[in-house]
Amino acid sequence: MTRANIILLALASAVWLTAQPRTAPDIGGVWSGTWNVNAKTAADPKLIPPAPGPLLLKAPYSQQYAARQAAEKAADERGEPLGNTSTMCLPDGMPQMMFAIYPLEILQTPGRVTIIEEAFGQVRRIYLNEPQVKVGDVAPGYFGHSVGHWEGDTLVVDTVGVKESVLGYRGMPHSDQMRITERIRLAGPDILWDQITVEDPVALEKPWTYTFGYRRNPGYRMQEYVCENNRDYVDEHGATQLKLSEH
Repeated sequence: MTRANIILLALASAVWLTAQPRTAPDIGGVWSGTWNVNAKTAADPKLIPPAPGPLLLKAPYSQQYAARQAAEKAADERGEPLGNTSTMCLPDGMPQMMFAIYPLEILQTPGRVTIIEEAFGQVRRIYLNEPQVKVGDVAPGYFGHSVGHWEGDTLVVDTVGVKESVLGYRGMPHSDQMRITERIRLAGPDILWDQITVEDPVALEKPWTYTFGYRRNPGYRMQEYVCENNRDYVDEHGATQLKLSEH
């Protein structure tokens, strides 16, 4: 075999190897959020994801957000916190469900990644290697329509169609034009980060980016969480009250 043939064979092999699909990293299993981990308690700095950027809302969303924040503060000081999705037995929806106060389970199957949150049994399905549909063609819901693909070791997910009544992280309001981009990757052994960028040309001055962190919890089995015996309710003033038993 001539030297030229050897070079051509090597080049062909390199092209073939480059064209082969890479095996997706294993992000399956149960994950616990690291939202309550701080610099003093973290055994590994990777458990603490980057701090969120500034939330810059346009009017009238900025006024609505400020009014809600003030009302929540006043209600907390009175000892009567305002009602939220939990007290109303409603799912958090996207992207708040990814905050993971309760554990998340990730299932990797051909063509799909499924994420289940223990609280309220919330389920979102990420369809892999499919084109995203137009925002106007999605029936608005709590979780929207998610498609994703792997870029190296990062799962990139695009979500649209979250209805406007579903508030985002830190109670962020949004329009029906909101688009959520996630970059989910292993930041270390058994440490997962979900970098979330929210775009909304109607509600936001500029995209808002923040990152949630998780630690794999291999010994945990997901529990049933049904809002069946909820004794919290929201009164006529919007405050959360507790139903007392009648004897």
